[in-house]
Amino acid sequence: MSFEILPKIQSPRDLRGMSDEGLTQLAAEIREALCRVVSNRAAHFASNLGVVELCIALHQVFDFSKDRLIWDTGHQIYPHKLVTGRFQEFMTIRQKGGLMGYPNPAESDYDLFLTGHAGSSVSTVLGMKTADDLLFPADGKQPGRKSVAVIGDGAFPSGIGFEAMNNAAGLDKDLLVVLNDNKMGICPRVGGLAKYLDKARVAPFYNGLKRDVSWLLNKLPLVGESVEHVLAQAKDAVKGFLHGGMLFEEMGFRYIGPVDGHDLKSLRNYLEMVKDIRGPVLLHVFTEKGHGFEPALQDPVKFHTPSPFERDGCKVIPVKKASAPSYTNVISDAIYAAMKANEKVCVLTAAMCEGNALQPIRADFPDRFFDTGICEGHAVAFAGGMAKSGMRPIVDIYSTFLQRSFDQIFQEVALQNLPVTFCLDRAGLCGPDGPTHHGVFDNSYMRIFPNMVVMAPGDERDVAPMMDFALTHSGPVSLRYPKANVENVERTTTPIELGKSEVLEWGEDGMIVSFGAMLSTCVKAALKLREQGLDVGVINARFCKPIDVETMTRAAQQSGFVITVEENAIEGGFGSAVLETLNGAGVGTSNVKVVGLPDRYIEHGERGELLAELGLDVDGLVKTALQMRAKAQGTVATESSDAVATMAE
Repeated sequence: MSFEILPKIQSPRDLRGMSDEGLTQLAAEIREALCRVVSNRAAHFASNLGVVELCIALHQVFDFSKDRLIWDTGHQIYPHKLVTGRFQEFMTIRQKGGLMGYPNPAESDYDLFLTGHAGSSVSTVLGMKTADDLLFPADGKQPGRKSVAVIGDGAFPSGIGFEAMNNAAGLDKDLLVVLNDNKMGICPRVGGLAKYLDKARVAPFYNGLKRDVSWLLNKLPLVGESVEHVLAQAKDAVKGFLHGGMLFEEMGFRYIGPVDGHDLKSLRNYLEMVKDIRGPVLLHVFTEKGHGFEPALQDPVKFHTPSPFERDGCKVIPVKKASAPSYTNVISDAIYAAMKANEKVCVLTAAMCEGNALQPIRADFPDRFFDTGICEGHAVAFAGGMAKSGMRPIVDIYSTFLQRSFDQIFQEVALQNLPVTFCLDRAGLCGPDGPTHHGVFDNSYMRIFPNMVVMAPGDERDVAPMMDFALTHSGPVSLRYPKANVENVERTTTPIELGKSEVLEWGEDGMIVSFGAMLSTCVKAALKLREQGLDVGVINARFCKPIDVETMTRAAQQSGFVITVEENAIEGGFGSAVLETLNGAGVGTSNVKVVGLPDRYIEHGERGELLAELGLDVDGLVKTALQMRAKAQGTVATESSDAVATMAE
């Protein structure tokens, strides 16, 4: 298919004079653009295919150059980018220096928030609406700004979504919430609300009739003592028939739906109808994840973020690349082995069964696998309760998403000193997913809690022993690992002991101390330095908390310099723990360099590209070591990357 309409779309205003035939062609061109991107690189696919008509209709009915629109979750933003003038740059999406795969206010005024986590859209759009009403009130000449949140049924059960709807109804704001119901999150949706929405999808169309029905029933000519009883029964019968919207009506929203989200003309008419309704409105739109591309429609889980593929008509031919297994898969195997060996071990995830490679566990241990939906705080508190009653729960959640359960980690787990094991997937740079998904704060936020053990495997050889250690430890344990393929460092490994590091080789000129999966990079850097005549050793720290005081002190006292390396924010991370340890032991730190991520949000790009830019590759570490050596000898050295921070005594 050639692109005839998309290149001409410079802004959503260009949609408003188009014929239905032109809009149908536009929808087809958007889907073709999506297919071409995913044929070249991993990108969010099925979710974007499902919102094409919804996106077009929203931009036809509203003027989002002044009205407000928040997409939740932001990975369904691709059609929106295409109709807001970004077609020429679209093939750069998720590439370093190209378009972000999520909304990005730096790209367009039509993107209002970096929405990479689910559930916050109603809160943020309510905040904007409330501020707009205060700053730009409607009057006889100028209508008020409209506010729209598009939230998926997978994100909807997030606690913050219900908090926001409760607040919006209380404020009685003119707010439109579009519930994009495709029966999916990343995986099939779970829980009681999912069952409710299943019923609502097949219920008769309901146009906020509750108040009108109540008024009508109250006019019925009933007499005698049973009037109230009969009236109540009649109302309940009508409510039962109109089941679909009653939950939302009782919450204070006018419910309208369900509406076919792929019937563009009908969808546009309903949006026109709700546009000027006063008070909060929920428009229930049902869509198909993967609509318009048969393989994605048949398997929306696989095609949520598929690997690159080639198309042969309606068939998909994967572009296979040989590679080592990922940390995610190796951790999943370790969890599987632990659950097979110990009936007290169970696993909890927050709507990320596929992302965490837990499908075999879900299939073989269904009674001990729990998907809470996108409710991370609940998952952690749930795990705390299980641990209190004698189970050994594993909470398997991405590092960036676990941040949402900070209070539950504190109150319901660490404060109680309960044996919950946290598996923090995607810890470190998440490549093309960008700043909303980089898991670069967990070293800092986990190590502050008393009772918490914080550790990370240096390579594949550490994984299974660390899992065994975590599941026999008497308190909470944090185990982090990156979105990367595993590596193996040749050595004779030592057993995992609480708070003990592993010395691979000692160096008099310097020591590189690695915490986590940067170990192989550190070993390669040390080898390159030895080829240049420097005696540089490597330590696999293994533990950030409790830290190996003896080994860290010895390194600072006996080696010319010490470089700590972590794929985490410098502030409060492993390097900070080393400096605190040395300070407490009365050891000088002028020869210690902390290497990690600078105090800024890191943009998207391939993980290797980002690590190199930040001085966290082999060449970057060699450069830092040579600078430290030059400093120790009193010679002048050039400034290093902003990813390198020196914290001197």
